[in-house]
Amino acid sequence: MIVPQMPADARKHEHYMQLAIEQARQAEAAGDVPVGAVIVRDGQLVAAAHNQREQLGDPTAHAEMIAITQAAEAVGSWRLTGCTLYVTLEPCPMCAGAILQARLPQLIYGAADPKAGAVTSLYQLLEDRRLNHTVSVTEGVLGAECGKLLSDFFAEQRRLGKK
Repeated sequence: MIVPQMPADARKHEHYMQLAIEQARQAEAAGDVPVGAVIVRDGQLVAAAHNQREQLGDPTAHAEMIAITQAAEAVGSWRLTGCTLYVTLEPCPMCAGAILQARLPQLIYGAADPKAGAVTSLYQLLEDRRLNHTVSVTEGVLGAECGKLLSDFFAEQRRLGKK
């Protein structure tokens, strides 16, 4: 009997998405929306971050923004060519703009964001040919698990009477 094997790329993407999910759990433990991100270059983890808006009181402290800043410092350049960003939730317009500005060539994300997604849901910023850079996008990697983290978090917030 032949058992189909998961492609190596899929295993790799799931491995790094699991690291992003671990970051999302850290955000949740700190009372923030559970979104995590990691950036990988040449098979090496160069950044790992999670949402810290509540902790820092900073509306720009999204996981992607923090990870991009960490990666730029780690590689010694604002140009993150050769890097891949893994994030548990489809990036918003601010984060999609930062992805473009950092010249990230590849984005892998888990859950779609129908209310604020700027990659495939509401906008398609990363493939807009009018801009000076485009990004290869893979969506839905461990999407159910990433989505469940978010839906469980918001259900608990509603149960507690929080906005």
